[in-house]
Amino acid sequence: MNTPVKYIKGVGEKRAELLNKQGIFTLNDLLHFFPRSYIDFSALTPINEIIPDTVCCFSAIVGYTPVKHTIRKNMTLYKTMVTDGTAGVNITIFNNTYLAEALEVGAEYIFYGKVTASHGSFEMSNPIIEPTGSDCPVRPIYPRISTLTSGIMQRVMSNAVGIYSTKTPEDIIPDDIRHTFRLCHQQFAVKNIHFPASSKDIETARHRFIFEELLTLQLGMKRLKNAARKSTAFTVTEDFSEEFIKKLPFELTSAQKRAIDDAVNDMKSGRAMNRLIQGDVGSGKTAVAACLIYVAARNGFQSAFMAPTEILAKQHYESLSALLKGSGIEITLLTGSVTAANKRKIKEKLRSGEISIAVGTHALLSEDVEFCRLGLAVTDEQHRFGVSQRGTLVFKGENPHTLVMSATPIPRTLSLIIYGDLDLTVIDELPKGRQKISTYCVDTSYRPRIYSFIKKHLDMGLQAYIVCPAVEENEEYEITSATEYYERLCKDEFVGYRVGLLHGKMKAKDKEKVMSDFLSGEIQLLVSTTVIEVGVDVPNSVIMVIEDADRFGLSQLHQLRGRVGRGKEKSYCVLISDNTGEETKARLSIMCRTNNGFLIADEDLKIRGPGDFFGARQHGLPDMKIADLTGNMDIVRQTKKACDMILARDPLLTSRENRPLAEAVDRLFSREKHLSLN
Repeated sequence: MNTPVKYIKGVGEKRAELLNKQGIFTLNDLLHFFPRSYIDFSALTPINEIIPDTVCCFSAIVGYTPVKHTIRKNMTLYKTMVTDGTAGVNITIFNNTYLAEALEVGAEYIFYGKVTASHGSFEMSNPIIEPTGSDCPVRPIYPRISTLTSGIMQRVMSNAVGIYSTKTPEDIIPDDIRHTFRLCHQQFAVKNIHFPASSKDIETARHRFIFEELLTLQLGMKRLKNAARKSTAFTVTEDFSEEFIKKLPFELTSAQKRAIDDAVNDMKSGRAMNRLIQGDVGSGKTAVAACLIYVAARNGFQSAFMAPTEILAKQHYESLSALLKGSGIEITLLTGSVTAANKRKIKEKLRSGEISIAVGTHALLSEDVEFCRLGLAVTDEQHRFGVSQRGTLVFKGENPHTLVMSATPIPRTLSLIIYGDLDLTVIDELPKGRQKISTYCVDTSYRPRIYSFIKKHLDMGLQAYIVCPAVEENEEYEITSATEYYERLCKDEFVGYRVGLLHGKMKAKDKEKVMSDFLSGEIQLLVSTTVIEVGVDVPNSVIMVIEDADRFGLSQLHQLRGRVGRGKEKSYCVLISDNTGEETKARLSIMCRTNNGFLIADEDLKIRGPGDFFGARQHGLPDMKIADLTGNMDIVRQTKKACDMILARDPLLTSRENRPLAEAVDRLFSREKHLSLN
């Protein structure tokens, strides 16, 4: 399986270089380069039943020798007519003399391609042509790699599968697991994923490979979790959490207290904590983090608190400063905008241990930022950093405790994958006094009334957001542009009001300036894209209007809605959509019915799959070759059971039967340098 790909017949040095660029180095890698689709030459349609402008497959007899037509230099056409007795199709072949001359008059072939209708007759240009009675009626179609066409890859793969078949390697999944979960043998899966005899065999093979990939992923995440559980010098010897809680001017919820207990117990265990606190918008995660930071400081070690943006870091700094006021614990803010002189002073104090808490952005990760005794690393809005940066702060200390926080509600089943290397605590209650945000879904005819409603609140000294799904006009989807919308509002509906614009294409310092002006009240109405989905706490903002709301995932809508309702005033969210589809109505009505982010996340998962919960690479997991976290949730659950069964009897995967599985886990995670299994 580790044979270099260049030694496989049909590859050689030059083609091996192209394959290497795609991460294909060995026979094993090549066998896991799966077809993107298949052509089933056994699913034939009579010509008289063909629907024009569709791709189809039919069997027909060649009526006459293809006639050559030279259109211009380097362009030759061959035309013939074929029939199956029910009707005929005019066939055009471009620049392929070999194929045209190989067609025999009176012989039967299978033709695959798009059929069009013109002047009362059917036509097909450049079809794929196969002789009837082929041993492999289903043909794989591979993604093109530079000059390596699907046809070339078919021939190479045929040789690769042939080599594999003669070796009869051991199946990487233990026999009892295969039987329990009704999986085909690896040898059957390899042959039928590439050269299947039927569509049923494709599904059997695909199911097996999806299961295998998700199983190795979960085993790897479990090993990451175990690797993170190293002994630490920063063991909490005395729990000061009650002392901190008594000083608070408000009462913590039972969920917050449970989160604190979970984390403190981790920190007392003698092993490094590696915990995620997942809580809805406004559930009080910062107060939990403040308590743990206090406990760490009272036990004599430092804490670092990293936020994704400078303005959010400033807000956390102010919140923590207020919560820790009078405690004698020194806290500092370290961001890109801090002057060079102040940075030097801060770094010196961190190095000496004078400062107990450093709040900041990525500036905390700079090589010259050193801690004296970093015992607790806190990361806020974890999904904005991704797995790749999850452990970066940890290297600033010797196995410090790690706490990550996320306000993105993710269904538990999905979080088992995304946060599989972390212990999980969910804060599922909101603090007392946290008001419900009234949510309404209306069509665009309500805009004049909405604008009047916004103006009424702006005149009262309050603020509002209007969110659009695009920065520039996109005619194809007819979605509202943030920039054009902003310009129109400034000229027409909101003349005389202070309107601001915020979008992802702006420079970081310009974004910070806009959010700072909105926070201070300089901007009354902020027109924005989803860049404010995770943002600062602006207690004075009370209205959130979301244009083209049907274009957003429910969890994203919930995150956006969470930008208001942070103060004492009654708050509102208005979803605008002209989409009258039943699914859209059902989705948006959920937003109007509940403010519970986890309930919304579960509904979103049922309706649209988990693709909404994170961007293409935000989750930072190893790339999947065939498994899809957006559509294989049943298999995720099955592989979790299989993972637990395997690790229960062989926690380190050292037995002979699990050695191939351990190697597969290493291969999967070796592609991601930031994920260390050691």
